[in-house]
Amino acid sequence: MALEITDANFEETVLKADKPVIVDFWAEWCGPCRMVGPIVQEIGEDFKDHAIVGKLDVDSNPGVASKYGIRNIPTILFFKEGEVKDKQVGACPKSTLVSKLEALI
Repeated sequence: MALEITDANFEETVLKADKPVIVDFWAEWCGPCRMVGPIVQEIGEDFKDHAIVGKLDVDSNPGVASKYGIRNIPTILFFKEGEVKDKQVGACPKSTLVSKLEALI
């Protein structure tokens, strides 16, 4: 399951995490975001012991989205030790996201 990440909990949940973190930047009105959402949820279950998987609604949390220059959604950022290590913009197959995450574990 994916955590809800917000401007308020981003630093604690993502930047200070002791495991790799995937953050799915999305919005309710975004069609491709709704396609990627279930995939992100599955990855959250599959990797619950090895990574933190979260979703950040860009409409409700513009601060973090702005800080990381998120202009297109869905955008998925891969963090390790508080730094962005990889990025995926747009809808993609689960295997693409899994291989990017496995590279960080």
